[in-house]
Amino acid sequence: MAASDAENHSSRESLPALAAEDHTCDVCGLTYRQISVGDAVDSIVGIPRAVREAVHSIPADVRRMRPGPTVWTVAEYVCHLRDVYVTFTIRLHRTRTEYQPALEPMFNDLRARRFRYNDCDLAATLSEVATAAAGFCEEIARTGEPDWDRVATRLPGEHRTARWLVRQAMHEGVHHLGDIRTIGERLSRAAIDP
Repeated sequence: MAASDAENHSSRESLPALAAEDHTCDVCGLTYRQISVGDAVDSIVGIPRAVREAVHSIPADVRRMRPGPTVWTVAEYVCHLRDVYVTFTIRLHRTRTEYQPALEPMFNDLRARRFRYNDCDLAATLSEVATAAAGFCEEIARTGEPDWDRVATRLPGEHRTARWLVRQAMHEGVHHLGDIRTIGERLSRAAIDP
């Protein structure tokens, strides 16, 4: 295999499987089957404000600190949330308008490195999270009842519905809001009690 073929194969192999249609998160307790599209939208609408409040409650000097070598910083999580809502807007649009589109993986860690998430203008990125979440909700509003069971794929065998995309995007927001709060609390305590 050529070097680029080996890298592509390695990237595909390292992609985690998508959460199932009936996923229950062991960490935050969300159960997809119990989440209606309306409930998901209500949650997504509130995520930008909750993230902004969580970030502002964390001392500025720890917002770009990693609590561990494989754990993102607060700034990196904020950038990721922005990208989730942008990506899921496009994914939902394609699922609604195309026949079983193949969706690109997000390659989260690659994005964080290449686009230097940790160097972001945090105030601007928080505004972008709000804009991206609003755009995603607008795309949800364009999705009609017969469209919710339309499917998209990512890797072979991964078929997910339009409804799943909305639930997954909600879960990303809720889960990573929890991550931001947890990291902020841990690093703030460490800064006070070295």
